[in-house]
Order: sequence, then structure tokens, then C-alpha cells
Amino acid sequence: MRYLLLIIIVFVMLSCQRDYENNGLRIFRYNEAAGITSLDPAFSRDLANLWACNQIFDGLVKLDDKLEVKPSVAKSWEITEGGTTYTFFLRDDVYFHPHEAFAGGKGRRVSAYDFEYSYYRILDAGLASPGSWVFNNVADSGFKAMNDSTFRIKLKHAFMPFLGLLSMQYCNVLPKEVIEFHGKDFRKNPIGCGPFYLKYWKEGVKLVLHKNPEYFERDEAGERLPYLDAVAITFLIDKQSAFLQFIQGKIDFLSGIDASYKDELLTPDGQLNPAYEDQIYLNREPYLNTEYLGVMVDTIDGSGKKPLTDKLIRQAISYGFDRNKMMRYLRNSIGIAGNGGIIPAGMPSFDTTYSYGYSYDPQRSAELLELAGYPGGTGLPSITLTTSPEYLDLCKYIQHELMLLGFDISISVSPPAAIKEMKAQAKIPFFRASWIADYPDAENYLSLFYSRNFCPAGPNYTHYADPVYDQLYEASLAILDDSARYQAYLMMDEMIMDEAAVIILFYDEVLRFVRKDVSGLGSNPVNLLDLTNVIKN
Repeated sequence: MRYLLLIIIVFVMLSCQRDYENNGLRIFRYNEAAGITSLDPAFSRDLANLWACNQIFDGLVKLDDKLEVKPSVAKSWEITEGGTTYTFFLRDDVYFHPHEAFAGGKGRRVSAYDFEYSYYRILDAGLASPGSWVFNNVADSGFKAMNDSTFRIKLKHAFMPFLGLLSMQYCNVLPKEVIEFHGKDFRKNPIGCGPFYLKYWKEGVKLVLHKNPEYFERDEAGERLPYLDAVAITFLIDKQSAFLQFIQGKIDFLSGIDASYKDELLTPDGQLNPAYEDQIYLNREPYLNTEYLGVMVDTIDGSGKKPLTDKLIRQAISYGFDRNKMMRYLRNSIGIAGNGGIIPAGMPSFDTTYSYGYSYDPQRSAELLELAGYPGGTGLPSITLTTSPEYLDLCKYIQHELMLLGFDISISVSPPAAIKEMKAQAKIPFFRASWIADYPDAENYLSLFYSRNFCPAGPNYTHYADPVYDQLYEASLAILDDSARYQAYLMMDEMIMDEAAVIILFYDEVLRFVRKDVSGLGSNPVNLLDLTNVIKN
């Protein structure tokens, strides 16, 4: 009986979709293989949840495709008192979606008091939001609605990336009445003020959003956004099946590339297969994700020896393999060879004219080995590199390249969750890792090397420590001028690379394959899905 009911539900939903299409409604369709666990922004940690919440909710500010902070519910703001006080002035035409908890069942205007409630909710230990860290630097009683349209935030100390933090989904505005009405079920009964509202959700089957006809944003011609009438999300787990649905025109875009169809869609140099050029187009740009090998610079290995604590050995490894060849043959040229620092391409402070980092130079690698006392690798203890199965091919390639120089590299494969725990407990001397930016400021990467962030309390998994670096890091947080702050960031990045605390592999890229009847679907280095300006013909 249960399976019969499921079949009926799917049939009804497919029939509704056909009715939409027959009525000429504009529906954007995509598949979410990872599934959606919650539509409460307080739990928008995973990309799947984040994408859906971004259609339903809005916050004080948002990011454009260039990662510049732009007004949203806040029309303007002031930063005063040396960067410790942020005052936001709100629009007066923003309304929550209609709900029975509001008077007359209509929408209610968003006020500064809603932001005060929403932000203190994130800090509520009983809620246990994974986003509570966003407000770590907010002073006690630091959120204050001055009146309906003015909202103030006070920080403990200046932190110039803070405005970018406020663009995160955790910081969206929510209505207290609706949360109290639904309690824990707010996760599946969300009410926001975004461009779409929830119409239907059968978990694991389908989620449908409808256009918010009272959305406050308009295009340059004054037409109210969004252009789409609806968004339909399916949850096919098998990515090959989702690919076939895409090719058949049953979904409108694919994000990223899976091994099951990588060679079908892409040429070896990372371009779209010409066989599909009349059906789809490819959006491709840098992603704020740096893939690297991390080194515990202060830890001996299991044998009681410590080759990796020697900077010369770490530098020799970094010079010892060809990243460009690795990208071409193992990743179809998707990604940018990591010949720079920890700050990835796509970050506003990324600067190609500021030269530091490592490129393939086997002769220099051999020279460094000899300087370290291991000519041709003679006497050098074996080094173990820990990775997850997903990156085993990359690590085997590096192992082979370094073996030619005299290194003895063994590879240990563990599940991602186990590696995460071992990193946090400082139990892995040498490991493959990545860092995806939480917010579009290089401080997010540089904090990995601040000595007060040593794991397990913080994300400094390499135990890199330098008092000069720490002083520069602390000073940079209060530099109001972007160009001056970016210069400080680059100096810190150069220090990290000189010590080779990490060995950069590559900077990832965002790939979006889009049907040609869809336009206005931009791309951005944080891989945020924004359907506000999408047009479907």
C-alpha cells in the first residue's frame, strides 16, 4: 500500500508538471542528488540546503556574481567606531510570504525587530545551529533594533570581513510568529521574504517552489522579479540517471562534473564536447576551493623521525610534481594548477602579479633534497600520505612523480569522516585536504595558519606558528581600506608558502551545464544558485 501511494504521488506531481508546461508557465528544473534535509536557514550548512534556502529567504545584504556585497533588505549601511559598529537602514517594501500566523493570513512587513530575533535565534544553544560561529565576534547584547527600519550590530573588535559574513544564509531574516506556530516543523514549513515560496515538498521525491508575486526586487526596466513561475527540484541519487534526464531536456542544468559522464561532456582540455553545443552551454569560472596537501610542521611521524618538519623536504615535495600534467590527465583540465598560495583564484584579493608558490622543477627538488642531507633520497625515511578514496588517483600520481626523485611515499586511504577527525586531533602528519571559503574574504584561508587557531580548538591543522605572521594577521582585521588589507593578505600568503606548510595541488572551478532555452543563470566563485534573474524560453 505504501508503494502504491508513492507511485500515485509521483504520478500526480508529474501530471502537475505537464499541466504547468501546457499552460505555458516557466518552470526551472534541477536535480539535487544529495537531498535536502532542512529549509530552515539556521541549518543551511550543506550546498543542497543552501541553494533551496537562497530562493526562499533574504538577508540584510547579498553577494553579486563578482562577490561584491550589495544591498538586499538593507538599502544602505554605515560602519563606524573604528569598524566595530554596523548600522543598517532597511527598505519599507519587503514582506514575508503569506501565512496564517499573520493577521488576516497575509504577508507581514519585515522590520529590524525580525533581524534582532533571527540573529539571537542563531546564537541560541538550544537550537544548535552550525552557523552560530558567524557571530563569534559580536559583543554581548550586540544586536539592537533601534526602530522598525534601523538595525545595529556591535562587534567586540574590528573585523572587516564581517559584512561578507552577513551574506550567508544563516543570516537570513525569519518571522517569529511562524517559527512559534510550527516549532521544529519550521524546517519543512519555511516562510521568508525571498523570490519564491514553498508550494510542495515530498521529501526524497520532489520539491516545488512558486513565484512570490510581491517580491521587492525589480529589473532595470522596473519589472518585478523573478521571471520564473516555479522551480521544481527532484532527488535522483544516481548521477548517471540525472545526466540522462538533462540530455533529454527534463532538467535544465547540471552543476559540477561526475566521473560517470565526465568524458562524455568534456574534451581532454576541459571544453564542452562539440556534440552538445547545439543543446547546452557551459559556464566555467574559479571556485573558492583550494585543494592541497597539509603537513604537520611540528610533528614527528610514527617511526619517531621527522623528515616533514624540515622546510627543505617540504619545499622539495612541492617542486617535485607537475601540476599542469596532473590537471590535464586526471581532471580533464578542470581546475587551475596550484602554482601559487593558499588564496584561490576567484577571491577578490587574488593577485596574479604577486609571484610566489611552486611550479614543477625537479632539478630544484633534487638540490633541496641534497641540502637537507638526503642526496637522491638516500637515507630519507618513508613518508605516509593520508587521503580519502576520491583523491586516490591524484595521490598515486604524486607518489609516482616523487619516487623518481628518491622519495619513498606510501599512501593510507581512510573515509573522509575519519580523516576529518584525525586532522582535528592532530594525528596525521601528512594529509590531503581542501578548504572551501565560508565567505568571500581571504582571511577565511589565512585563519588556518593563525597560531591561536591550533587544532583541536581551531582549524590550524598544520600547527604553523610565526609571531610575525600572527601580528600581521591581527592587524589586517582592522584595516578599513580594501587594497591595503589585500596587500597584507598577500604578504601572509607568501610567508606560508615560503615555509611550505601546505603543498598546493589546484584551485577548483565551478562548472554549470545549462540548457540553451535558459538564460540569466549566472555563476559565481562561491557556487551559490540564484534564480531571481533566470529566464526560460
